[in-house]
Amino acid sequence: MFGIAMRGGVHPETKKDLTAERSIIRQLPLPKRLYLPLSQHAGIESRAQVQVGDRVLKGQLVARSGGPLSANLHAPTSGTVVAIEPIIAPHPSGLPAVAIVIESDGEDQWMTLPTLDDPLALSPDELADKVEAAGIVGMGGAIFPAAVKLRQGRRFEIKTLIINGSECEPYLTCDDRLMQERAEAIIDGARMIRHIIEAFEVIIAIEDNKPDATAALKKAAAPFGMIEVRNVPTQYPMGSAKQLIQAVTGKEVPAGGRSNDIGVLVHNVGTVYAIHEALRFGRPLISRIVTVSGGCVQSPHNVEALIGTPVRDIIQACGGLNATPARLLMGGPMMGQIIPSIDSPVIKGCTGVLALTRQEVNEHVPSPCIRCSRCVDACPMGLVPLEMAKHAKVDDFDNAQQYGLRDCILCGSCAYVCPSHIPLVQFFEYAKGELKERRNSEHKQEYTKRLTEQRNERIEREKAAKLAAKKAKKKKPSRQSEAAASEPAATAQEESAES
Repeated sequence: MFGIAMRGGVHPETKKDLTAERSIIRQLPLPKRLYLPLSQHAGIESRAQVQVGDRVLKGQLVARSGGPLSANLHAPTSGTVVAIEPIIAPHPSGLPAVAIVIESDGEDQWMTLPTLDDPLALSPDELADKVEAAGIVGMGGAIFPAAVKLRQGRRFEIKTLIINGSECEPYLTCDDRLMQERAEAIIDGARMIRHIIEAFEVIIAIEDNKPDATAALKKAAAPFGMIEVRNVPTQYPMGSAKQLIQAVTGKEVPAGGRSNDIGVLVHNVGTVYAIHEALRFGRPLISRIVTVSGGCVQSPHNVEALIGTPVRDIIQACGGLNATPARLLMGGPMMGQIIPSIDSPVIKGCTGVLALTRQEVNEHVPSPCIRCSRCVDACPMGLVPLEMAKHAKVDDFDNAQQYGLRDCILCGSCAYVCPSHIPLVQFFEYAKGELKERRNSEHKQEYTKRLTEQRNERIEREKAAKLAAKKAKKKKPSRQSEAAASEPAATAQEESAES
C-alpha cells in the first residue's frame, strides 16, 4: 500500500543486472596504504589526533569531529601514520584535501573495543553518543552525521521511522546485496534507532525491483510486529527522502522544511547497518559496501572496501579495466561525482565506483532551450528548471531562488529528459555553490562585526573601570595622610596622660 504517487521523476535504464546477481559481497585484499581525507561529512574537516610516525590500531580514533556537522575518523587497519598531507580528493574540482595516510603493517590488529551486552538497556542519549563516537554518517551519499539526525528526532515527536532501501540510482546494487546478505543486522539496527527516537512504527521501503531483498527483510522482521517491509514503485528519484516519504506516508515535507516537521525520520539501510555494528559490537565506521560496475570493468561486483582504499585497488580487485573509461564516477550516473584520479580514495559516502564507456555516457553537444517544458514535467519537486537555469547562467541567483533553487535536490531528472541536452544540474550546482559562498561571506562579516563590537565594548568597560578606580583613589586619603592626621591627636593624648 503506497501513500501517493511521486510527482515527476524518470525511468532510466537500470543497468543493475551487471552486479545484482553476483553472489556474496567480495572481501578485498588489505591495501598497502589508506588515504583518509579529514572531510568526509557535511561540516568542517575533522582535527587530526595523530602525528607522522605514530603506530595505530584498527578502529583507533585518528581524527576528532571539528564541529556539530563533522564526524570522527578511525583507522581502518593497523599500521603507521606516514603522512598528513594534501591528496587529490574524490571531487570533480580536483582540488587537494588534507588526508591522514596510513601504511598497513599487514596484521590488521584491532584495538580493544567497548562492547554492550544489551544496547537497548541504555538510554537513548547514551546510544546517540555512541553513534557519534563511531563516526557514522549518512551512507546513501548525503554524509550527514547520523547522531545529529537521531538527536533531532528526539526533539520532535517522530511517529514513523523509514529505512530507505529503494536504491533508485542506475548501476548501484550495494544496498540490495547488503539487505540480502545482512538482513538480521539491519533489522537489529532499525530496532535500536526506534528505541533512540521513540518512534511508533518502522517502515522499510524497498523498490519493487528487489524481490530477494524484500523477502530477506520480511523474514528477518517477522518476529518484530512494529517493523513493516513495504515495496514502493521503481522510479527515479524514489531514493530521495522527500519523495520516499510522500510515496510511503502520503505526507509532503513543506518547502524549506524537514521531515521532522511532519513526524518522519529517514535513514539509509547502510547507515542502519553501521549503527548496528557500532552499538552491538563497538565497531566504528571503517568500511562500507561499494558497487564496482560499468562497461569498462572486467568483472563488476559489490565489494566491502576499507575507507581510504584507493579506487585503483578496488577496480584491480574486480579484474581491472578492459578499456579506458570515458568517465569515472563515484556514486551513480545521475547524482555521482566525476573522480579526477584513479588514485582518489573511497570515502564514507561512496556508494559506487563506475567506469563507463563512451556509449554509456552518451555525451551530446548542448543546443539552445526549445522551451518544451519536459524538465518541468520531470522535476519531482514541482520546480521550473528551465527558468532556474536561465537565471543561474547569468549569475542572477536571487531570481533563480524565486523559482525554487533552494528546494532543488540535484537529482538530474530534468537534464535526463532535456532534448537539447542542456547540463541543467551543472548550472544549479554552480548557483547553489555561489549562494553558499555568499552566505558564508555574510556570516563571516557578521561574525567579524560582532567580534569588533565585543572588543570595543570590552575596551570601553576597561576604560570605565580604570577611570572609576582613579576617582576612588583620589577620594580615599592615603595611609600617610591618615597617619599624619592621627599624630596630633596621639600627642595630645600623651600630654594629657603625663599631666
